[in-house]
Amino acid sequence: MIKAQDLTKTFGKKRAVDGIAFTVERGEVLGFLGPNGAGKSTTMRMITGFIPPTSGTVSVGGFDIVENPVAAKRLIGYLPENAPAYTDMTVQGFLNFAAEMRGLRGDARKSAVHRAVEMCFLEAVLHQSVDTLSKGYRHRTCFAQSIIHDPDVLILDEPTDGLDPNQKHEVRQLIRRMGEKKAIIFSTHILEEVDAVCSRAIIIDRGRIVANGTPEELRRKSEWAGAVTLRVNGIAANAVEQKLNQLRTAKKVAATATGDRVTATVFPRTAGDGDLTREVIQATSGWPVEELRTEEGRLDEVFRRITLPDTKN
Repeated sequence: MIKAQDLTKTFGKKRAVDGIAFTVERGEVLGFLGPNGAGKSTTMRMITGFIPPTSGTVSVGGFDIVENPVAAKRLIGYLPENAPAYTDMTVQGFLNFAAEMRGLRGDARKSAVHRAVEMCFLEAVLHQSVDTLSKGYRHRTCFAQSIIHDPDVLILDEPTDGLDPNQKHEVRQLIRRMGEKKAIIFSTHILEEVDAVCSRAIIIDRGRIVANGTPEELRRKSEWAGAVTLRVNGIAANAVEQKLNQLRTAKKVAATATGDRVTATVFPRTAGDGDLTREVIQATSGWPVEELRTEEGRLDEVFRRITLPDTKN
C-alpha cells in the first residue's frame, strides 16, 4: 500500500532525509521511531504529498504521490503533528467540513461523522467549539478527521500526544483494530507503544534508517536479550561475580548487594544465547537462590545504542 524508494529531502545544505526506502502492506502497523530532528515528520509529509521529495519516489496504493496526487491522497488519512484545526468551528461542524472536503454528501456524510465521533469518543464535546477543548479532546477531534472517509492508509504523527493514560489506551486500541485492515504508519517517542500497537518498527536517525524489524527482532539486538538475573542470600557479592564471570557464555556480570542479599545480572556474549541460563543454573547449584529469571531485550537500550553517537558500536 505504501512504497518509498530512495526518498531524499534537502533544505538548503541540510539533508533531512537521506535515501530512505521501505514498504508498508495492508494489515501492517509500522512504528516510526527516532530522536527529535531525525527526519520522521519530514518523511511522513513527503508520503502524504504535503511536501515534494528532492529525489526518490513514493507510491500509495500504486499511485505516485507526485505524478498522480489526487488518486493517492484519496486513499490517505493524515494526522499531522500539533493537530491543527479550525478553532472557531464546533467539533460537529469541523467534522462535517472534513467529510465534505473528502467528497461525502447527504447520508454518507452523516454516517461518516457519526462513525468517527463514536470511534474517537467525542459525543460529550460534539457541540463545543474547538478552541474550548482540552488538548486531549482537540487531538481526538483531529484524529477523527483523519479517519472520516475510512481511508486505506493512515499516516499518524504522534497520535497520542497530549492524551491522558486512559485516552492513550483508547487510541492504541483503535489503531490496533484499524491496523487489521489498513496500512498504518505512526511516529512516536513512547517505546511502549511499539509493543502495544506495532507489527513492525523502523528507527530513523539523521535521515537514515538504522533499524527495521518486528519489536521482537529489535529486542534481540539488545545486550539484555537472554541475560540472566538472580538474587542470592548469604553469599558475598565478589564471590558471586567471580563465579559467574567464569561461565563460557558470559560477557560480563553486574552485581549489587543489599544487606545479605546480592542481585546479579549475567549478560551473554551473544544476545539471546539460551545456553547462558543453563550454565547459570548449573553454576549456582547449591546456592540459596531466591529468584532467577531470563531477561527480554529492552527497546529503550537498543534505541539509545543505535541513535546516540557515543554508544554506537
